[in-house]
Amino acid sequence: MKPTAPLYNVIRIMKTAVCAALLLTSTALYAAEPPAMTEEQKTLYAIGLSVSRSLAVFELTPEEFQSVRQGLTDAQSGKKSAVELSAYNVKIQELAKARRKAAGEKQVGAGKEFLEKAAKEKGAVKTASGMVYNSLVEGKGTSPQADDIVKVNYRGTLVDGKEFDSSYKRGNPLEFKLSNVISCWVEGLQKMKPGGKAKLVCPSNLAYGDNGAGEMILPGATLAFEVELIEVKKIEAAAPAKAVVPAKK
Repeated sequence: MKPTAPLYNVIRIMKTAVCAALLLTSTALYAAEPPAMTEEQKTLYAIGLSVSRSLAVFELTPEEFQSVRQGLTDAQSGKKSAVELSAYNVKIQELAKARRKAAGEKQVGAGKEFLEKAAKEKGAVKTASGMVYNSLVEGKGTSPQADDIVKVNYRGTLVDGKEFDSSYKRGNPLEFKLSNVISCWVEGLQKMKPGGKAKLVCPSNLAYGDNGAGEMILPGATLAFEVELIEVKKIEAAAPAKAVVPAKK
């Protein structure tokens, strides 16, 4: 998952959702002990899961979901639509943004509490910017500067512990120019040395702010990263930096 991705195209998702209409309307999905499925059935079921994740931004009530399901059913059956989709493209986008913002506002208090708790952990330091830095493993050598190329492994989580990204799981450390990433990383990594590992707790204004990023990082989200600094290269001697997350907002 790349948290720098813009708000995903809701219209495209809704069109994809049409393909899963029968799954969403099937009572078989809600059976206590569903029968064994073939690989094709599992693939179709996965489409339903994907659609559900895509709709999560709307935080639909049961009543609202019934309206969505009716739209899916009508489109799948070829029934004449109750509305002209093109007339509602902008409204769908606006609703998604409004619901996403509202969901983010609910997390502001939790983010503040998370930062305060992190600042009280042994070895933690809260900097003037508001981030919390906690060295887990001390490295050796020279700390990077903002214009240096760094190579890192990292794991990013939300305040509830949900992981939204991990280079460890991808098995692929990331290499990038330090100044190209979020402010929290720019500050935190300059406190580290090669071979070191640290926990960075990033308030929203030092991460993705009021825009959020991707599906999981809501507007105003406080984020926690465990970052391992593998290598530092001076930009003069380094190859061009690869595109990488978490990039600047």
